[in-house]
Amino acid sequence: MFGLVGIVVVFVMVFGGYLLSGGKMGIVIAALPFEMMIIFGAAVGAFLLANSIGIVKATLKALPLVFRGARWKANDYRDLLVLLFELIRLARANPVALEEHIEQPRASSIFAQYPRILADHEAVSLICDTLRAAGMNYDDPMQVEEVLEKRLEASRHHALQPVHALQTMADGLPALGIVAAVLGVIKTMSSIDEPPAVLGKMIGGALVGTFLGVFLAYGFVGPMAARLQSICDEDAHFYQLIREVLVANLYQHAPPLCIEVGRQSTPENLRPGFADLEMVLKASKEAA
Repeated sequence: MFGLVGIVVVFVMVFGGYLLSGGKMGIVIAALPFEMMIIFGAAVGAFLLANSIGIVKATLKALPLVFRGARWKANDYRDLLVLLFELIRLARANPVALEEHIEQPRASSIFAQYPRILADHEAVSLICDTLRAAGMNYDDPMQVEEVLEKRLEASRHHALQPVHALQTMADGLPALGIVAAVLGVIKTMSSIDEPPAVLGKMIGGALVGTFLGVFLAYGFVGPMAARLQSICDEDAHFYQLIREVLVANLYQHAPPLCIEVGRQSTPENLRPGFADLEMVLKASKEAA
């Protein structure tokens, strides 16, 4: 919703200022379909040329996030901490019983309590793979920690691919606007014998290309890329929290301390309160 507000503000401020200064929309509207076809069409073609089909699909899938915001909310971070607490406590009390939950998380009664987390393949896989590796490498927790770090780095690189693709597109739009403007000038020069009033409109239409290239780059595509990167950074905290808690578990800290490490590493605006989390963890312990 906030993204839609931003789009409205961009349009109102740019075109409102233009009209208030005495500008006329007629020339812009007349040239808009052709200039958009040249500039945006070329940008889309270059986008398809520069990226694989996987990145194209990932970018299209990521675009709605500009308006929806980050996937993980405050309740999800609280649920994740409670889920990790239950798994760690079970691992300490009965490692054999833990195996059925990490080998078949879809059938796990523990994971089933947190459907939003269970629906995320990366989060579930990260938790299960790490707990499984911990059972085989307790003598060398540094090894598991290193594997986790590399895995998160690879996941982040993959998540940022749509961001880089959009930013590259934004970088190219002003140059494509110049291409459209040059074509407009060529068209104008071929009609040099026309009266000044006609030539003025043709030159104005050509300059619409330069305007559109810059407008689309810095008013829309560039900000969308920046917003997506911000969302990727925010969502990355969710997986980083998993790493922090499970690494603390590798060093055999008490389960409540492991969870507190994770709580402290949660972004402040999403961090559950200590007392509230303590109450939920106590209820979870009693229910078990």
